[in-house]
Amino acid sequence: MFKGHYLRLIVAIVAGILVGTIFNGAVSALALRLYPLPDGVNWSDVEAVEHYLANLPVMAYVIILIAHVGQSFVGSLAGASIGKSFEMYVAIVIGTFSLIGGITNMISLPLPAWMWVEVPLYIVAAYAAARLVMSQRTART
Repeated sequence: MFKGHYLRLIVAIVAGILVGTIFNGAVSALALRLYPLPDGVNWSDVEAVEHYLANLPVMAYVIILIAHVGQSFVGSLAGASIGKSFEMYVAIVIGTFSLIGGITNMISLPLPAWMWVEVPLYIVAAYAAARLVMSQRTART
C-alpha cells in the first residue's frame, strides 16, 4: 500500500466519523425538539435528567436509536465512498467507533434495557453501508 492509499484511508475514516456525528447530532436534535427538557432542567442536573429519560415515550427512544445506528450507516456510507477499494475496512472502522460511543452512552445514561438492541446494529449498519457502496461500484463497471 502506498503513502497515498494511507492518506485516503485516514481521510475516509475521519470524514465518515464526522459525517456520521453530524447525522447523529441532527437526528438527536430533532428528538430534543419533539421531546424537550422540562423548563428549568439542564443536562448537568443528573437527577432531573434521569427523571426526564425515565418518562420519555418509546418513540423518543426509537428516534435516538435511529440517530445512533444511522450514525454508523451514514458515516460508513460516506467513508466507504471515499475509501475506494477499502470500503469494508473503512466502514468497519467507522462502525467500531460508533459502537464504542454507543456502549459508552448505554453505560453512562439511564436508558431502557431494550436499547441494548442497538449495540450489534452498529456493525451491521456499517457492513450494509460498505456492501451498498461496493455494489454501486460493481454496477458502474
